[in-house]
Amino acid sequence: MNPSSAASAVFDPWSAEFVADPYAAYAALRARGRAEYFEPSGQWLIPHYEDVSTLLRDRRLGRTYLHRFSHEEFGRPAPPAEHEPFTTLNANGLLDLEPPDHTRIRRLVSKAFTPRTVERLAPTVRRLAGELVSDLVAAGGGDLLAAVAEPLPVAVIAEMLGVPQADRALLRPWSADIVGMFELNPSEETARRAVRASEEFSGYLREMITRRRAEPGEDLVSALIAAHDEEDRLSEQEMVSTCVLLLNAGHEATVNTTVNGWWTLLRHPEQLAELRADPTDEGLSTAVEELMRFDTPLQMFERWVLDDIEVGGVTLPRGAEVALLFGSANRDPARFARPDELDLRRSDNPHITFGAGIHYCLGAPLARLELAASFGALLRDAPPMRLVAEPSWHEGYVIRGLRELLVAF
Repeated sequence: MNPSSAASAVFDPWSAEFVADPYAAYAALRARGRAEYFEPSGQWLIPHYEDVSTLLRDRRLGRTYLHRFSHEEFGRPAPPAEHEPFTTLNANGLLDLEPPDHTRIRRLVSKAFTPRTVERLAPTVRRLAGELVSDLVAAGGGDLLAAVAEPLPVAVIAEMLGVPQADRALLRPWSADIVGMFELNPSEETARRAVRASEEFSGYLREMITRRRAEPGEDLVSALIAAHDEEDRLSEQEMVSTCVLLLNAGHEATVNTTVNGWWTLLRHPEQLAELRADPTDEGLSTAVEELMRFDTPLQMFERWVLDDIEVGGVTLPRGAEVALLFGSANRDPARFARPDELDLRRSDNPHITFGAGIHYCLGAPLARLELAASFGALLRDAPPMRLVAEPSWHEGYVIRGLRELLVAF
């Protein structure tokens, strides 16, 4: 069996069974080696914690290669012209930039998106979480995803950006359509939806930026307009891409951590009961970190090989793409004791759910705030939940989450 067919024997990201539980396959990949080529997506799979953590910080890899090579020089085709609105939006966001542009933009965005900014949101986040949980309890239950997990981060980012209440329903569909392009081998229909959402969301934000230039407010858009460092300022496209990234990256991960986390808790009733009996801030924070490790919302993060690099005796050549398997790394027994066991009191927990290195998630403090608020409200203010129906998983593997989580009280 050649390496690519060996990987395909266990790694099948388009299979519903694999998406529902990829962790046995990860164990098989880790047992076989440190780097294995997966022909269907043309990527090298990296399943071990130490390698994933190291490569996230290695400057021989990059989220883009265009700061050093043309498409032709790198041996890669240019994106299709019909994808241009999505390509431009994505290429100007922090997630897909490398130094020096990444350094400049992250420095400027950090001036607007400070820890103080996040902390100032804390009362609003807790109030919104409490209201959503109260409504779910009053209804006797429902879909936890639609009632709490989705609306909370959308409301928070809308508050941050200054999006009026009447327009907030637009944000989630735009986000869902754009992040579809981050899955493996997306279809042309997925691309069409992403292009349309990129055009509409970008147009909406450009109009908002124009209004904020004339009449600045206390929102993040006004702060991004004002952010400067000597002569450096964010371009309008960079501001648009930053706002979209804050919605997409933070929102999708928070939604999936919430529903995947509650699905995990409902299957571990003894640990849930212990957490409910003593939901201190410290205990809740530790539990949320463990839920992010145990069932990671972002399963894969991709990088380009900019210079030849060796992993476990295998040379990955310039021009190759690596798939860093976050979900596998977070279950690696070489780093975590009893990795397949949920331990809500796990203190030694350096999971890499938020990444590492220069691309470490800028919105991690906000995500943690939102998660603590929603889990805390459900633990403290709601009666014990029970599952109404066995949930099913979305088809997407990279951003992995449930379609719904139907509960009752």
